[in-house]
Amino acid sequence: MAASKAQQIQDELNRVTEERVKRNRDPELRNKVETLKAYQQQRFSKTHADLLIDPRHRAAARFFLDHLYGPEDFSTRDDQFARVIPAMVRLFPSEVINTVARLASLHAISERLDTMMARHLQQPLNSRTYAAAWQSTAHFDLRDRQIDLSLQIGHSLDQLTRNPIIRHTLRMMRGPAKAAGLSELQRFLETGFEAFREMRGAQEFLDTIKIKERNLARQPFIATPPFESLDLQQQLP
Repeated sequence: MAASKAQQIQDELNRVTEERVKRNRDPELRNKVETLKAYQQQRFSKTHADLLIDPRHRAAARFFLDHLYGPEDFSTRDDQFARVIPAMVRLFPSEVINTVARLASLHAISERLDTMMARHLQQPLNSRTYAAAWQSTAHFDLRDRQIDLSLQIGHSLDQLTRNPIIRHTLRMMRGPAKAAGLSELQRFLETGFEAFREMRGAQEFLDTIKIKERNLARQPFIATPPFESLDLQQQLP
């Protein structure tokens, strides 16, 4: 079981690397992806502005924004994962490893979608051109899976924060994780744990994310003009 989970994580990280290699070979594509990621973070901030200012939900919303939807370069975290996957699977509880596996799958899907969408982006990047790129990409199945994985990670963190043994184990892992080169993973987990612990129940938060994100994913295919309420703009390189 541990070996298969380690291989699953490694396979997903390999897919992330493949996307980065494509972009590094094409600087224009790489720059478009970076601009797209920044735009998507702005979009999430506007869509979920109510969650970001709500005292109960803002920490979890910020966690989603920075760690699941943000433009941050996760190369360091990915490199740590790739180097020490066998040690990670041995050190962390299985419940935590399952969450990490979902994170790796989400990361791979997000990078693939970003590459595909960036190839269709037109100047200027705004609500209309973003929706047009999404229509041209036409991978609703991947976006649906992306949303599902985000919600699964949220549910996992919610469940794990209710387990005092897991919470204690995670705190005890700080030293060994740092020694094993897993400090970025430890930071991700602790940030997520703390954000979801503060909510004392994540169902309302996750239901809000699910409804809004799925409606927005479908909107360009059923409405004209698309994304009217999300009139953001970014300048493509």
